[in-house]
Formats: sequence, C-alpha cells, structure tokens
Amino acid sequence: MTEELRLFYSVHLSVAMTTAQTDETQTSYGSTRAPSSPRGADFIFQCTVVIIGIAGAASNALILYAIIVSKQHKKQLLIFNQNVFDLCSCLFLVITYVLKLCNLYLTGTLGYWLCMLLLSENLLWCSLNGGVINLLSLTIERYLKVVHRARSKKFLRKWVVYSAIAFAWIGAIIYNMSIVFSTSTVIDGVCYGYVNWKSRVAAIVVGIWHFVTFFLIVVFGLVFCYWRILVVIRRQAKVMAGHSTAGSTITTATQTKSNPAQLNVTKTMLLVCLFFVVSYVPDAVYYLLVNLGVNLPLSGSVYYFATAMVFLYICTNPFVYAVKFDPVRRVLQQLISRKNSSVQSAENDNTTAGRS
Repeated sequence: MTEELRLFYSVHLSVAMTTAQTDETQTSYGSTRAPSSPRGADFIFQCTVVIIGIAGAASNALILYAIIVSKQHKKQLLIFNQNVFDLCSCLFLVITYVLKLCNLYLTGTLGYWLCMLLLSENLLWCSLNGGVINLLSLTIERYLKVVHRARSKKFLRKWVVYSAIAFAWIGAIIYNMSIVFSTSTVIDGVCYGYVNWKSRVAAIVVGIWHFVTFFLIVVFGLVFCYWRILVVIRRQAKVMAGHSTAGSTITTATQTKSNPAQLNVTKTMLLVCLFFVVSYVPDAVYYLLVNLGVNLPLSGSVYYFATAMVFLYICTNPFVYAVKFDPVRRVLQQLISRKNSSVQSAENDNTTAGRS
C-alpha cells in the first residue's frame, strides 16, 4: 500500500478517491478521500446542488425565452450564447449529481461512458469552461463597441462573432475531454476522475495552466476592459452634458437615442462579470493550493462552499438579466401582467358564478 500524493488538478473534481494499491507500471496522482455513500454531509451537499441546478435550469430557460421573444438573440448573440451555456451547465449539474446520489456500480461499456462523460463532471465543466471563454469574448465585444466604436463596425462582423461562439464550445470540449479521458478510470465499479497522471509534474503544470487560463487571464481581461469602458462612458456623459447649444441638438438627440441601449447592455454584463469574479475566487484559490501540494481536505464546509459558489454563479445570472437587461425585463413584466390578468378574470368569473 502506498499513500497517494495530495495533488488535485481540476477545479471540478468532486468524485471521491480512496487510498488504493498502486500498480507497478502506473502511478496515480490525486487527493485521497474514500468514496462515500450518499449519507451525511456529502448527501446533503449533493441534494442541495440538485436543487440549485433545478432552480437554475428553470430560471435560465425563462430568460432564454424572454431573449428570443424580444428578438435579442439576433442582436446580442454572445449574450444569448452565455445563457445557453448557463442552461446547459444547470442541466448537466442536475443529471451528474442525481447519478451520484444513485451511487451506481459501474460495469462494462455503459459504466465506462457514464464515468467519462457524467460522473467525472466532464460535460458539466465543458459547459462551465465554455461559459468562461464566452464571457471573456463578450467583454471584449463590449470593449470594442464602447471604446472603439468606429473600429468595432469594421471588425465585429457576423463571422467574427460566430467564430467566437464556435471557439468557446469547441475549445472547452477539446480541452476538458482530453484531460478527462487521459486521467480518469473505473476501478471496482467506482469512477475516479483526474487521477492517472503520468507524473506529478504533469499534474502541477496542467493545474497551474487551468488556474492561469480560466481565472487570472479572464479576471485581468474583465478588469481592464470594464475599467476602460467606464472611463469612456464617464467622458461621454461630460461631453453630452456640455452640449447645450442649438447646433448640437441633433447630435445630442442621436447619441441619447443610441447610448442607453449600449449602456444598459454594458451595465448588465458588468454585473455578470462581478458575480463571476466573486463566485470563482474561492474555488480557484482553493484548488490551486491543492495542486501545489497544500494539505487541504476535499470535503467539509470550506470545500462545499468553494464548489457551491461556482454552481450558484450560473443560477444567479438569470436574476441579473431579469433586473438589469431592459428587453428581458419588459418581456417578463408582460408575462406577469398577463398572468395577473388571467387570475383576476378567473376570480371574477368564479364570483359571478357564485352569485348566480
């Protein structure tokens, strides 16, 4: 028996691991924790995650409906794609954790593919990582439209936006699939994700690469782009406030008509990005420390908090769009008013029938 090194590559490994016999020709690197049956704290955490996923799937589906009804899926392609990523993440979150609650014994080809695609959280993190890539692309689009408005009309062609969307999907899938299929396995009916690293150095390098690529670079891009955006918006506000002469009336009216829509989208995405940074900080820092060999548990309140924050992020986004994004808010208000009207008419009919 050998004690496995406490290395843990992925920010999305929640598959439990045991101290197992190490084959002479293969060394496993991963954190050691006995796979637990769905009882106690693990059971409560998994049930909570399922509830979060169901609520997030319902709210994201409603926001997607509102975006389509308001025709914003044609105007704001990246925002629409961001909501698709969030919806897919919530659906995979529910499916993955329901299967974990079932505590299945994996055998044969079906067991292998369940492990590689779902129980290892592969598809879940394909969608989550794709959402991170798309969020950065969306931020760059906002930056170009606000800071470099003239150039954005030249560079932000339809094919560029579609290419960014395709890259977010394809890049995340290729990246995550290559890691999972090369480091995951099924042993004695249990799925072990991100375990079979060729060397300790490989696990550390990939872990640091993931932290830098999917967190540090993204946060730097968000901070830089929105800092420049806010500077330009403030400057434009001062210029427009100074336009009081009659000759500038037409120009000011044109800017007043076009700026609110852009400003509304920018404010909405700024809030989404702030939620991203706050939600991903605990998870990214926690698992970076584990990758570097710090002896941290993969259970308990700190682990549950760090993991749940990432899942809460994809469920809070719909509320941001519902409150801040004007086209979506108008559609939702219409739905609520129609529902209230139908309820009131039904009550009036019942009252009339009762009097009769």
